[in-house]
Order: sequence, then C-alpha cells, then structure tokens
Amino acid sequence: MAGAHKLGELLHRLHRCSAAVLDSAMSLVCSLSKAYAQHQITERVARSRRALRCSSGQVWRRAVAARLSSLLVHVVYFTAISCVGWGLLSALKVRAPHRRPRGIDMFFTAVSAATVSSMSAVEMEVFSNGQLLVLTALMLIGGEVFVSLVGLASKWFKLRKQSRNRARVDSHDDVELETPTAATYADDARSIATTVTEAEYSTPVVDAKTLRRNAVRSLFYVVLTILLVVHVVGVVAVAAYMHAAPGARRTLRRKALDVWTFAVFTTVSTFSSCGYMPTNENMIVFKRDVPLQLLLAPQALVGNTLFPPLLAACVWAAAAATGREDLAEVARKGREATGYYHLLPARRCWMLAGTVAGFIAVQAALVCAMEWGGALQGLSAGEKVANALFLAVNSRHTGEATLDLSTLAPAVLVLFVLMMYLPPYTTWFPFEENSTTRDHSTESQGIRFLKSTVLSQLSCLTVFVIVICITERRKLKEDPLNFNVLSIIVEVVSAYGNVGFSMGYSCSRQINPDQLCTDRWTGFAGRWSDSGKLILIIVMFFGRLKKFSMKGGKAWKLS
Repeated sequence: MAGAHKLGELLHRLHRCSAAVLDSAMSLVCSLSKAYAQHQITERVARSRRALRCSSGQVWRRAVAARLSSLLVHVVYFTAISCVGWGLLSALKVRAPHRRPRGIDMFFTAVSAATVSSMSAVEMEVFSNGQLLVLTALMLIGGEVFVSLVGLASKWFKLRKQSRNRARVDSHDDVELETPTAATYADDARSIATTVTEAEYSTPVVDAKTLRRNAVRSLFYVVLTILLVVHVVGVVAVAAYMHAAPGARRTLRRKALDVWTFAVFTTVSTFSSCGYMPTNENMIVFKRDVPLQLLLAPQALVGNTLFPPLLAACVWAAAAATGREDLAEVARKGREATGYYHLLPARRCWMLAGTVAGFIAVQAALVCAMEWGGALQGLSAGEKVANALFLAVNSRHTGEATLDLSTLAPAVLVLFVLMMYLPPYTTWFPFEENSTTRDHSTESQGIRFLKSTVLSQLSCLTVFVIVICITERRKLKEDPLNFNVLSIIVEVVSAYGNVGFSMGYSCSRQINPDQLCTDRWTGFAGRWSDSGKLILIIVMFFGRLKKFSMKGGKAWKLS
C-alpha cells in the first residue's frame, strides 16, 4: 500500500516537471517565433525603404534627364535655325549694297526672327525680297505653334514606333510557339484561368496606348489645320485689303514692296507673335488704316494668348462633328490625354479669355486717357480707339506698334512693361484646379531643391539690366535723354517677352549734338555696343525658353 502511494506521488511529480518543461519549451518557441517575425517585418520594411529610395532616385534622375534633354533640344534647335538664317541673310544681296549691315547686326536680326522677338538693329527696308522670305521662314519655324506641332509629330511617331515594336514582339512570340501535342493539352487546360486573367488585364492597356496614339495624331491634325487656315485666310485678307485701299497700296509702292510679299510676311509675323514688319516704321505708316489693324489684331491674339481657347473650341467641334473616340477623349481629358502644353481645361480657357479681355480694356483705356490729346492727336475718334486697342493687343508678346513709344506717358510705358513681362497664359483663376499630376510629396528632395534655388526670372532680368548698364555706362553718362534706365528696362523686358517694343533713338534728344548723327528706323538696341547686343541676344534666347525656368526662386523667402 505504501509502495502504491509512493508510485502515485512519483507520477504526480513527473507530471508537474513535464508540464513545467513543456511550458518552458513553448515559451521559448513563442519568443523565437516572435523574434523571427519581428526580424522578418524589419527586413521587409528595410527592403521597402531601399526600394522606395531607389525608385524615387530613378524617378528623379529620369525627370531631370528628360527636362535637360528637352531644354537641350530647344537650345540646339533655335541656335541651329539662327545660324542657318544668319548664313542665308549674309549670302543674299541687300537692296542697297552701300548700306549692307555688319555681321553682328545680321546675326542679331536672325536670332530676333528665330526667337520671334522682333528686336531691331537694322532698318527693315534694307533687306531684299529674298532676305524677307528668309526672315519669314525663320519666324514661321520659330513660332510657338509650329514648334509645338513639331513636338506633337515627334510624340506621334514615337508612339507609333512603340506600337510597331510591340506588334513585332508579339508576332515573334507566336512564331516561336511549339506545335501542340497531347502532352501540352494538360498544361493548356491548367493555364486557361491564368491566360484569361492576363487577357483581361492586358487588353485595356493595349487599348489605352492605341487610344493615346490616335489622340496625339488627331490633335496634330487639328493644330496643323489651325496653322494652315489662319495663315491662308490672313494672307488673302491682308492682300485683298492692300488691293482695295488706295492709300495702303501707295505706301507699298513708295517702299518698293510687293503686295503678296507684304501679306505673307505680315501674316506670319503677326501669328507667330514676332512683330516684324517689312517697313522701317513698323505699323506707324498704317496708323490710319483701321481695317488693317482690325485684321491683324485677331491674328495676334489667336497666335498667342488666345490660342488655347481656339484650340479647345476646334477640338470640341471636331469631336462633335466626327464622333471619333480619340477626339472625344482629347476634348474630355485635355492635356492629360496627350501631354500637349497648350491644351487647357474648358474653365481655364474661359477665364483666360476673360483675363485677356480685361488686360486689353485696361491698357486701351489708359492709352486713351493719357494720350487722347498727345500721341493720338490728329486722328479721328474711331482711329484713336482702334490704335489704342491695337497697341494693347500687341503689348502681350507681338510688338507691332502704330505709335512712337518714346512719345507715350511714363505711366503707359510702365503698364506695357508689366504686360510684356507676364507669360502669355497668365489667368485670373480663383478656383482650385483638379490636379491630375503626381503628388508633390512624392517628388524628390533634390529636384525640389533644383527648382527652388534657381534665380527667379525677375531676378535674372535685373541681372541683365545691370550688366547692360555696365556695358553702356559711357553712353548713359554722355547721352542721358536717349540712354536712360527706363529705356533699357523696356528693351530688356521686350526682348525677354519676345515682344519687340522699343523706345527707339532720336538725334534731337542728344545733349551734345553729334553732326554725324542720323535718325534711323531701328530699335534702341541698334545704338548699343556689340557687347550690349550680345547680352540682348542671350536675353532673347532666355525669353524664348522661359518655360523651363518658370518655377525658379521659390527658396528665396522675403519675410
């Protein structure tokens, strides 16, 4: 009996020890599993962070590379056409051989035409018909609409090439498939679900890429149609007016200009927002030709500030008329569907048109109020209003002038400087735009640093003005009525805005009259030194490529 009791007690102790050992083992296993799980989570987080850093670094490098590549392409393009234009202008004969411009002035004119700046260092009537045609070609291929059309064509060909490569790869894979045998039918049966799933996900991708390619192609044809229609209608309208108006026809005959050469040159110059005219006096000789001004003003608007509303209206009309899915996609999504910079949303287009109308009204009202009995004196009331409207339209990047800017009140000049500085699509937009772009929080720290640290455009213009004041310091001291800071600011901002407005130069304003001085119909920059002209050439290039530096200067805090 005592032995049985001892055996039970021993079994009880053994049970308690085994339970304690089992509990200890389970605790150890749990702790090890928790440590392993924690290690796995930490390792996954670390891998995710490394992958995120690598992907963000790749995105940053790709974004910077694409930006630099686009900038380099634009710089090479405008430099190349400027040099080719310079060579052609130098090779062709001028009207009067004894008045042949110097090489620096020829290059200045070629750059001015290619960048659609219309800054003048040479009298335009010096050029022969052949040289005028060269300038016409430079203004056409340097205009923003034509350059954007080339960009659309490049994107279209790239998408089509990608589509052809994808189709070639698919056909190559089909050729390399083995002939089905009985052994492969089991594998095919097992992979049916996977194949169906992949087809469901791959077909929309292909359709989206095809739709994007078709949208870019359709938009290319819409922009090309606008370009051709505006130029053809504009040339015919200007030539018809010249034939119908005896005074205008006599002016061209007196200046030995062909009607069709004048019509083509003026239309291309106006639509491309260049502002060159084949006459020395620009549009001053036509300040009484109100119908001509009313013909050119709409061309100046639709080629620059009102091009997005016109484009949106044409896309909408084409989509409604044809019922094409790709045009409907462009009309519905706008810039998101094609990446075309000038395709703005409908609400933005309406507000842009209202902003442009408001700017024109304010400028025209100020010109009429300040110059009704001054620079506009001698004109009828209708002609005064028409000239004020024409100046207001051209102050936004076109630069054709019916009045001598040096005779305008300083208040008007300051307002014109502001209008020339503003980008063409400046819009009063008190709404929140529906952002379809990627969140800025995912943008790399490096690319944000590069964007914000670069000097703002206003700071760059200040630097240019200071440098030109240094290069022209002797003339600023000896001829202060012509060479003053306001005249230099107008010239620099006009070159930056690719406008072409200029205060000009007058021998009668010299404090110490120079007997050899002769008045010429050139811009103020025509009297600058070669160093000053080279600086202004850089300003014209900078202004033509200003879209690449619009976000500079955000790191500079003024409070």
